[in-house]
Amino acid sequence: MSIKVKFLPSNKEVTADKGEVLLDIALNHGIDIQHACGGFCACTTCHCEVIEGMTNLEDPEGDELERLDVMDGRTEKSRLACQSKIKGPVTVRVVNQD
Repeated sequence: MSIKVKFLPSNKEVTADKGEVLLDIALNHGIDIQHACGGFCACTTCHCEVIEGMTNLEDPEGDELERLDVMDGRTEKSRLACQSKIKGPVTVRVVNQD
């Protein structure tokens, strides 16, 4: 089942499969997103704000929660793209673009 994922500010909408990670989805579709640690949850450069569909992402766990707790500019809608697995349609704003 294809799930729609929209990335802002590029306004690019793509499709992905349930369980895919936002960072991989972005990179596979040519969407610029920083990922200094290579997607291993060792930094916060892939910070995204969830505009719509927060409940359509799996809940954050251990390492991501630790990174979010110390991240500058965090909001209630903040997630790390490298840790955010989709389970339904979602719209996110990429905070740090290459």
